[in-house]
Formats: sequence, structure tokens, C-alpha cells
Amino acid sequence: MSASEGAFTGPGILLVLDGWGHADASDDNALALARTPVLDGLVASRTSTLAEASGDAVGLLPGTVGNSEIGHMVIGAGRPLPYDSLLVQQAIDNGTLRAHPQLGVLLDKLAVSSGTLHLIGLCSDGQIHANVEHLSELLAAAAAHQVQRVLIHAITDGRDVADHTGKTYLSRLTELTAWAEIGQIATVIGRGYAMDKAGNLDLTEEAVTLVADGRGAPVDSIHDAVTAGERGDEWVPAAVFTTVGSAGVADGDAVLWFNFRSDRIQQFADRLSEHLLDTGRSVDMVSLAQYDTRAAIPALVQRADASGGLADELATVGLRTVRIAEAEKFEHVTYYINGRDAAARGGEEHVRITGDGKPDYVARPRMNLDRVTAAVVEAAARPEVDLVVANLANIDVVGHTGNLAATVTACEATDAAVGQILEAAGDSHRWVLAVGDHGNAERMTKPAPDGTVRPYGGHTTNPVPLVIVPPGTDRSTPALRETATLADVAPTVLRLLGHKPGSAMTGRPLL
Repeated sequence: MSASEGAFTGPGILLVLDGWGHADASDDNALALARTPVLDGLVASRTSTLAEASGDAVGLLPGTVGNSEIGHMVIGAGRPLPYDSLLVQQAIDNGTLRAHPQLGVLLDKLAVSSGTLHLIGLCSDGQIHANVEHLSELLAAAAAHQVQRVLIHAITDGRDVADHTGKTYLSRLTELTAWAEIGQIATVIGRGYAMDKAGNLDLTEEAVTLVADGRGAPVDSIHDAVTAGERGDEWVPAAVFTTVGSAGVADGDAVLWFNFRSDRIQQFADRLSEHLLDTGRSVDMVSLAQYDTRAAIPALVQRADASGGLADELATVGLRTVRIAEAEKFEHVTYYINGRDAAARGGEEHVRITGDGKPDYVARPRMNLDRVTAAVVEAAARPEVDLVVANLANIDVVGHTGNLAATVTACEATDAAVGQILEAAGDSHRWVLAVGDHGNAERMTKPAPDGTVRPYGGHTTNPVPLVIVPPGTDRSTPALRETATLADVAPTVLRLLGHKPGSAMTGRPLL
């Protein structure tokens, strides 16, 4: 490697600090309020830059906040990838979604049989998992095919958008149904139940029996539904609108899942499929975008090809990697960073850190960070390991609670963990590339649709820090480019490992 490309190559650590965004100090910036001497020092170093992690820089619609899924995918792919939300919107804009043959067959079948179309998904415009506005196209398609009955099973948010805005989004649903002249809200439940992905099937069963069997508290209004719980929109308890009659799924009905992101809806989709099958109900089921479910659920919009990324290049040159994260982010350093491929490549070792009991991120903002850090330190000490890839989840996961004090604590815990990892990297003469995957904790409030400033646990469009720490005492690394995106991470990692970027990568090494 020439001096202009960087003065070192060798083993390293790719450290993703989930939710580590950059913004000016403010009263709602948890990262600025926290005591984080290690992170502050990294950002102030000459081998630091800011990387774009949102919008079209990573394959999202312009102005759309980044998220962990697309963040890790682009980090791994070394190029922007058209995200599912973008592909769905393009299909709406060019008319191919409404004209989709499979959708037409499903709707025509319901029109003939007088069956019910059940629309299930997250009802907000956070653009992380779903967009409530997509329902306008689905409702219009149902009306055009003369479907007689459409029921909406709404999942309230409180994470990707400001909390306590569920009433606003459910009211938007009624506007969409009035515009399309078809459809009504049948059930409501919070995403804490319907979008669990940690294997808490008791939570998922609440959503399954609500939708399938209409088992929930009877309510007469949107206000009654969203105010029934005491823990915000995420934990709105199962509710059934008395105005719809039978809200459950009957034999011969059809289900259309309208989340475009798969990971937090697929547990619900699989369990609902199993429940309907076990109870003898034959139901057609499709999804707006492609899901990774056990059940065969055809997708109306296919996903982008993410092959040819970091994992494929590492396997090609025979390098050994260890992937480490706790359960909440384990898929991100394996499945997503590998181009939405669950299979481990040759020489790839997975370390999934789990905790005891149900998580309480406000009470335990450290989560399982000590165990994650210990696993990274242990892997870094192994000379046969070329690259350690790890995710520190606390800044993002605790930030999602909207609790500023707990998020400050999470930031400080992460800072201490990074310090330990840097010390271990120095001992094993490894470089470290630390990067955020999207912003989160640097903005903990947001105006609600009514203008009221509320606690906010969602993502941002802010850039993220990207820092390279040379191995040992080596400080000969040139300054990084001032312009960067997450697509530059994989080419840079490969260059630091002494290899060329992959041919499918459009990102550029930052050194």
C-alpha cells in the first residue's frame, strides 16, 4: 500500500455504534449531555469524518431518516441499495403496484366470494418499518376490484415517531378510508406486542388472537383505544372496535401485510399463519415487500440484490471474522451486513449475546454491554481472527425509549466500553473503524403533528461520526476525506485489511 493510501494494513475491528449521530449540543442531545471523553476524543481526531447515513445517500427516499437495517446493509454492501420503502414508493408512483397480477387475482377472488381483505401493519409515517400513506394505494386497489369489506388491523408506533401520536395516525386512517370509500379500523394494538422480534411469543400471541379471533377489549372510538394503556403508543393493549361486527379472520378471507421492513413483523406473520392453519382456516396471504418468514408469503415488491459485499469479499480472500452483538442487533452484524443472507460464510464465527428475562431498557440502560465488550476483547486477542465486527446497541435501543436520562446513561456506558475495546485493540495491534449506522440519541424531542414538542425515540437524518484509530502507537494515517457515506465503510475496511474493494462496490476507501 502506498503512503497516500495509508501507512498500515493488518487485522482490525469494525465497531458499529448503533444510533451514534452528530448534531450541535442542545438540551435534547443525549450524546452532548453525556460524559463521553472517549467518543469526544475520537470525533476530534484527525482521522475522523462525518458520513451520510440517510436519504438517497444510502438508498432511501430523499430526506428519509436512516435506520439500522439499511445502515448495516450499506455498510456491508459498499454501495447504496434501493431500500424496500423506496421500491414500494416507485411501484406506487409508476402504477405497477396497483396493476400487480398477484394483487389483482387476490382482490378479484375476494370480490366474487364476498370475503374480507385484512390489512395489517404499523400505522405511522416514520418510514422505518412502514408508511401509513401506502394504504391509500391498497384501499384504492381494493375499491377498484369491488372488494366489499376491508378491515384494518392497526399497529400503533411510539418509537419511529413521537410517542402519544397514535390518535393522530389512526385519525389519518379514517381519512384514507373515507377518501377511498372503503375500509374501517377493526383492531388496534401497540408495536411492543405485534412487532416483537426477540422470541417473546406471549407478546406476539396477544396480537395473533386479536387479529385472528377478535379477542381484545371492546372500544367505541380511537380515543378509547389509544388511551387504554399507560405506557404510550408502543404498548397500547389489544382493542376491538365494536362498530365492525366480526373483526376476526374467517375462512376464505385474505391478509395483506403492509410493513415494508421484514424483521419486526415476521414473527407475528409466522404465528398468525400457524394459528389460522391450526384452526382450519384457509386464508390467502401476501406482503407488500419481501419477508423472511417460515411461512410462504408472496411479496408484491421484490428486494434489491445486496450480494458482492464485504462478507463475500472476505470469504473470497479467506479471511476469518467474528461477528458479535446482543440479541436486539445480532441480525444486523450477520444477516443484514451480509446482504440479507443468514448463512455464515466460511471463516465466519457468530457470537450472539443474550440476557436473562425481558429487557427493561430504562431500568437497565447498560443492557448486556459488559458481555458484548468482553466478547470483543476476547476475539481481538485471538491472532487467527482477521476482523472483529461488533455492534454496541445501547445508544439506539435505549434512545428508542425516548427517556433522556436513561439514554444519557447508555451513552456514558458505551463510551466506557469503547475505551476498553480501544485498549484491547492497542494490545493486539489492531486498527479500529468506529461508525454510527444512523442518528438517534442526538435528538430526543420532536414536534408532534399538533406542534407540541414531545419526547422522541426515533431516528434522524443527521450524519454519523466515522473514525479510524490506527493500530498501537501508529499515528501516521492521513486525514480522512471530508465527504463520506456508509457506502465507503466496506471499501475502507478491505483496504485496511490489505485487499482491494470488491467490484460491486461503488463506495471509495476513505484513506
